[in-house]
Amino acid sequence: MQQSYVYILKCADGTFYTGVSSNLTQRLFQHETGYYPDCYTASRRPVELVFYAEFTDINLAIEKEKQIKKWSRAKKLALINDDFDALPNLAKKKFNK
Repeated sequence: MQQSYVYILKCADGTFYTGVSSNLTQRLFQHETGYYPDCYTASRRPVELVFYAEFTDINLAIEKEKQIKKWSRAKKLALINDDFDALPNLAKKKFNK
């Protein structure tokens, strides 16, 4: 079964880009070189790989990528910093009373 990867890049402007790929090395090269000029990262280079996770099921990888894309910056930072205990609390929404 082919490996798939969910990854997070930190862009030069401090933003994060989350993606999924079955060939992480090739995809990183494409981000770093601006291979796709209309891609989010093309105008935000250089980029730095700050997180990745391996999956054996591409469907699960795509599901996780979509989930992470919806996360707040704080929650993404907790994931990047291996602060897994903080993730549940960062998922809670604060409502104005």
